[in-house]
Amino acid sequence: MRKSCNLTLYSLFVTFLVLFVVVNSQLTTDFYAKTCPSVLRVVRKEVQNAIKNEMRMAASLLRLHFHDCFVNGCDASVLLDGNSTTSEKFAPANLNSARGFEVIDKIKNAVEDACTGVVSCADILAIAARDAVLLSGGPTWKVKLGRRDGLAANVSGANTALPAPFHPLNTIISMFQDVGLNITDVVSLSGAHTIGLAKCATFDNRLTNFSGTGAPDTTLDSSLVSELQNLCPSTSDGNNTAPLDRNSTDLFDNHYFKNLLNGRGLLESDQILYSSDAALATTKTLVETYSNSSSVFFTDFVNSMIKMGDISPLTGSDGEIRKNCRTINSNN
Repeated sequence: MRKSCNLTLYSLFVTFLVLFVVVNSQLTTDFYAKTCPSVLRVVRKEVQNAIKNEMRMAASLLRLHFHDCFVNGCDASVLLDGNSTTSEKFAPANLNSARGFEVIDKIKNAVEDACTGVVSCADILAIAARDAVLLSGGPTWKVKLGRRDGLAANVSGANTALPAPFHPLNTIISMFQDVGLNITDVVSLSGAHTIGLAKCATFDNRLTNFSGTGAPDTTLDSSLVSELQNLCPSTSDGNNTAPLDRNSTDLFDNHYFKNLLNGRGLLESDQILYSSDAALATTKTLVETYSNSSSVFFTDFVNSMIKMGDISPLTGSDGEIRKNCRTINSNN
């Protein structure tokens, strides 16, 4: 009886593994080789045009892919329009912050002109993120494709699953672990902040009365404090912006990590990777490693991006290929 039960459990386990492998193997780097062979070229051209028009857009497109994959998996749910109860765009981490939706619209239109009804919005996000990194001077990789688009947003997930600049390090690590990512992924993907800007509202808590101390955050370089206080006075609306990676704003490199060693990480969630008590046993050594070696950072970043792109994709007959990235097909 026990032997029979063990065999049944073993059989179920093997079946689970097979199904897991099958689902993941449906994402392949040559998924559109026959159905849309020009897709990579079409997306690259549109991303190039967008970055030429506004260099900051590279960081915005990369961030969109991140914010998509952490909620519902990589299913383009972040692109769906709606209101505060139906769209992830209204979540605190996205509202007046997530950008690049118009660029994704242009890419989708161009892709549809080349191959109608074939390429998902989720895959467009993944390709655009890779191209944004490459065109900013960073590494490249072969993007795994074959995702399909979700049929609904996950508003509650967007409200709770996205790491915020004010979260403690252990909370951020836990959020990454919830989607199958580890500490190396936390640090390497944080390195995406080597490009882009952040609004005062995301870091001005560090400039005066940090955590009720009546003084600025002591882990923030004092000369930078004065500069940022002038940029973000207490009377401002919090919408002024500062570079996430000072002195290397638009170049995808390892300078972001060098800044952390000198107390010049802009966001609290950046600097805690090096300066917090929790960092001693988790992230500090990786920050030091990446600050000394751009090649190690690039290698780990690529691996982490591929892992992130594998988070709960819809494949096969699940989901759909949206005609318009902002709405499901039944609404068209």
